[in-house]
Amino acid sequence: MQTIKLGLEKFENYFVNESFKTLRTNLQFSGSQYKVLNVTSCDAHEGKTTIALMLAKSLSEIQKKVIYLDCDLRKSVVSSKYTDAKNVKGLSEYLTGLASKEEIICKTQIENLDMAVSGPHAINPVELMLSDKYSDFINELKQEYDYIIVDTPPLGLVIDSAVIAKACDAAIMVISAGRVRYRQAKKTKAQLEKSGCKILGAVLNFADKKSDSYYKKYYKRTYGKGYYTHYYEDGIS
Repeated sequence: MQTIKLGLEKFENYFVNESFKTLRTNLQFSGSQYKVLNVTSCDAHEGKTTIALMLAKSLSEIQKKVIYLDCDLRKSVVSSKYTDAKNVKGLSEYLTGLASKEEIICKTQIENLDMAVSGPHAINPVELMLSDKYSDFINELKQEYDYIIVDTPPLGLVIDSAVIAKACDAAIMVISAGRVRYRQAKKTKAQLEKSGCKILGAVLNFADKKSDSYYKKYYKRTYGKGYYTHYYEDGIS
């Protein structure tokens, strides 16, 4: 199994790490039945991928075996922005029969954390994600890992995330404070619910500490009392 370096150091500090410990705890309190987690957002540049990777890292730190899947088969930048991966085969190649499962799963330098990159951009991502090969792949991973973090394209832009969600146990929405309007968040939430995937809650990114109470009241209308809301205050992207 190939090893690639995952570069998350620039996103880490004490407050960031504490935020993800809180998110991790909230996730654990939600129930052990939620192993396959779809992480999506309303729009691009909301910090979704960073949050998905940092959550995967945080879970691996408590001795959970975790795999991060980059399921943006349209225009992912994970390989170039977050890793030193070169000539690594990815998920699109596996789903089209050009690579084996063993070829696309890579170790990282972080103990207990593996990952699979998206691979070359696919012209038919929805069809690939609806295939039996994809659902069988997820079922196999569930036997090997404690958590599978599935990073999907923004649901407000393309339908891929709702399609992928059908094979997931639950979803977490990333919402960028001050950038996403209430109606946009509500529409995205409704679209995700149509897939039948349970929404565990939202991560509010780029939140200003001074505006904490405002955003809490604002998004409560969308998510209600039954969903946890985590405030990620440092604003990374």
